[in-house]
Amino acid sequence: MAVDPSDIQSGAVSRGILGGRPGGSAEETTHVLASARLGDVSTLARRLMAAIFTDNPEWTDYGPVPREDLWEGCERYLRRVLEILSGSAPGPDGDDVAAAIGRRRAEQGVPLEVMLRTFRLGGRIVWEALVEQAHTERVDPDAVLTAATWMWTVIDGLSSTLSTSYRNTELEQLRQDDQRRHALVEDLLSGRARDTAFAQRTAKELDLPTGGRYLAVVAEMTPDGSFALRGQQSALAALHVRSVWQVRADTLVGLVALEQHAEGTALGALRQLTRGRVACSPVVRGLAEVGLAHQLALTTLDTSPSGATELVSLEQRYPEALLVQSPDLAQRLLDSQLGDVLALPVKERDMLLDTLTAWLEENCSTANAAVRLHCHRNTVLNRLHRITSLIGRPLYGREAYVALSLALSALRLRDGQAS
Repeated sequence: MAVDPSDIQSGAVSRGILGGRPGGSAEETTHVLASARLGDVSTLARRLMAAIFTDNPEWTDYGPVPREDLWEGCERYLRRVLEILSGSAPGPDGDDVAAAIGRRRAEQGVPLEVMLRTFRLGGRIVWEALVEQAHTERVDPDAVLTAATWMWTVIDGLSSTLSTSYRNTELEQLRQDDQRRHALVEDLLSGRARDTAFAQRTAKELDLPTGGRYLAVVAEMTPDGSFALRGQQSALAALHVRSVWQVRADTLVGLVALEQHAEGTALGALRQLTRGRVACSPVVRGLAEVGLAHQLALTTLDTSPSGATELVSLEQRYPEALLVQSPDLAQRLLDSQLGDVLALPVKERDMLLDTLTAWLEENCSTANAAVRLHCHRNTVLNRLHRITSLIGRPLYGREAYVALSLALSALRLRDGQAS
């Protein structure tokens, strides 16, 4: 049976439903009691505000919320509870008022448990108001108990809608924060931090120093879809080293703020976590240079052979870095220095290349190369003579040493061999 609020004011409902048919139906009783208090929402809101301040005298939980904003939220919430109980609004699930309050308070940073506590306080105040009205209307106590059951069902439903909206808003804020953080790091990698104002703003948002010493670190994606570094941020944080990390298309990029820490300390921690190819840049100065550092780290990563498990720095790979920067030139160097050797049958080719590598790495010492290769010194000399005749130039001298060493490095890079 629908209830007209004007009938409540005139007393017709009291005489007709509650007076003429004591008890009526439980639903009718709830509708009548709630409808009778809809005109008192402002009074009930004042009670709820007082209860909130009693519960939270220092106003810390609602600190970010202006007082008039909190008042409006209390009034809207209490009105909606009474509207649902009176039958003039649909049930509490998915209620737009509770959802809006949850969204608003999440944006303001009010803890969810504070909001749920406020909803319960509001439920208590509504219940007290219904009891007052029941006493005025001389309602059957059993009907009042039934109304209480429905009322707390409504409060629970509104609280559930509030929680869902609140958590959804939190997730959206996290997504937006991640997107902004991602955009800031991308701007750093692109070199935008050369703008001093941008660098200062970004440093504050990412909790990084504007100046000081930085490393850029790049880790490859491994075949199982993970990255060659895992747990790196926690490991560095344990050393009080600040860093930010970002997943890109096929690499994990880190910006490590060394500040007063030794480079070796940070790299030592990262090396223990390395599960594939990882490379780092030289130390650069400030956020303004991290874009360059990132490019140098990427170049260094390209010097690491496929399938390797290592953390390498540019200082270890300058010759290889020069080669990967100019692959066409590297191929021409390889062809000009070792082309005729590479054209030999595989067995003879590999034997001569191994001999040349050992000889160069032993500082052109034939005796040391022989020990390393487990053969006689004359055997090494014969092989070197064979190489000389194939390439048509002597192996001795600074220029020959540099050119042949670079050519061997180019071969390793081309074939993906470990150095």
